Amino acid sequence: MYGQAILRLDIEPLRDRQFHADIRLRALPGLGVISGVIYGARDRRTRELAADGNDDLGLAMHRGGAVTVAQCGRETMLSDGGAILLSCSDPGLVTRPAPCRYLGLRVPRRALARLVPNIEDLIAVPIPRGAPGLGLLEHYVSSLLADDGSLAAPALQRSVVDHVYDLIAVALGATQDAGAEAGGVPVARMQALKDDIVRRLASRDLTIDALAGRHGVTARYVQRLFEREGTSFTRFVLDARLALAHRLLSDPRHGKRAISAIAFDVGFGDLSYFNRAFRRRYGVTPSEARDAKRKER
Repeated sequence: MYGQAILRLDIEPLRDRQFHADIRLRALPGLGVISGVIYGARDRRTRELAADGNDDLGLAMHRGGAVTVAQCGRETMLSDGGAILLSCSDPGLVTRPAPCRYLGLRVPRRALARLVPNIEDLIAVPIPRGAPGLGLLEHYVSSLLADDGSLAAPALQRSVVDHVYDLIAVALGATQDAGAEAGGVPVARMQALKDDIVRRLASRDLTIDALAGRHGVTARYVQRLFEREGTSFTRFVLDARLALAHRLLSDPRHGKRAISAIAFDVGFGDLSYFNRAFRRRYGVTPSEARDAKRKER
């Protein structure tokens, strides 16, 4: 089903190798996403299958393991963190003898051709790890796979797909023009920054300079991204910490923990400031919020 009906591939198990496939698919208008682990197999887009009229392009992002790709007279062994652009209208071969984690995107050729004029010259040319936009693209697409249903609106789906196109174009080396700068790159960068902040809420040295340094941008650029959303780095961190504290106070598993311990664990260094900020945000004190949840149960 996955090979013949969806991707139009011949999937052949390798001799003397264990075969394994654990994949997840997601489809949006103009974008197919594939993520998972597969090994012990050879995926072949034969000349007969390539004659089906589908001229989509696929970007395969390699996330670990051994994989060899052959298409258009080129054969490449992908390195961890690298990627490669493939063509559905040309025969090709992908061999995965050992466990291989990957993330794949399938997009209409015409959509990328508008953004990358030399797109035909880039087919089967490896994209090295660390290429501009590649890490942002992977992070952004991974968040789509984890989406909880918030992308149901067609207009939002279209916007997200356009952002992915922008990021693919940047990863392929296209000039980052005004359209791309206003589209997918800042959106994906902002998502990565927010995720980084949420992971580090408990850190006492969660500063805008440290955040910018980890992502290879300036602190002023980070601040401008938050300003575009009508907030600031400081406000986002405060709101995220308060939201986490509220969740912990509402969780019966943390019912016996001291409020001060929860405040410190989410990154507040001053208990009185935490109490004031919490009350301004939720209209009740932390202890009142905990008691209200207990009464509901």
